[in-house]
Amino acid sequence: MVEIHSTAIVSPKAKLGTDVKVGPFSIINEDVEVGDGCIIDSHVVLYDGARLGNRVRVFQGASVANTPQDLKFGNEVTYFYVGDDTQIREFVTLHRGTHATGKSVVGKNCLLMAYTHIAHDCVLGNNIIIANGVQIAGHCEIGNHVIIGGITGVHQFSKIGDHAMIGSDSKIAADVPPFVMAQGVPCRFEGINKIGLRRRGFTPEQLEAIKEAYRILYLSGMLFSHAKERIAKELGHHQVVKEILEFASQSSRGIIRK
Repeated sequence: MVEIHSTAIVSPKAKLGTDVKVGPFSIINEDVEVGDGCIIDSHVVLYDGARLGNRVRVFQGASVANTPQDLKFGNEVTYFYVGDDTQIREFVTLHRGTHATGKSVVGKNCLLMAYTHIAHDCVLGNNIIIANGVQIAGHCEIGNHVIIGGITGVHQFSKIGDHAMIGSDSKIAADVPPFVMAQGVPCRFEGINKIGLRRRGFTPEQLEAIKEAYRILYLSGMLFSHAKERIAKELGHHQVVKEILEFASQSSRGIIRK
């Protein structure tokens, strides 16, 4: 059963799953797909290209799949995908992709707190928490289990690795590698995300390997290129260290400093 408030405007061409609720004064455009069990609160707009998974909740005043704030955008058909069980809080703005990738993505079981902005062509993983007022520019990539503190800005084309935790009021202008805690303007390495990693089942051996890899990278005084060679030689047999080295090798903006 679908419940649509009498003041809502829902295109007959939109595809709504079962047990969907649409609140007062919300608008759902024609090229929209909403999964089962979703709740769309009041004054929400789902623009063409919105693709919501199952059990997504969109709180009042949020907008999904609006056109990108990119002067190169030519009104091409693009999308914004939201994974199952994600919560989109009040006044969040999510912009669909451009011709560059054709889509923006937020994964499963994410929490996007009030006033978050996610720009065009961004790809966010699963189990992410984005706190109030975080502003993410275009073409950013954010891994799984990442937490970003409030009022943080993320520069376009930046990457944030899995299990990273960013403190509030930070400026991310370089890539943040996996498993770390970082904060500041500009964002700096503060240590490894030990508590978060323990909660997610990382073993003492894995934690020690991660800690030693970042000790070499940030505290040895070596050039990053030499430090990475040493890390690969001494610790490269650990899978978690392989992930660190792979992230560093794929970084286009360089990784954050100490």
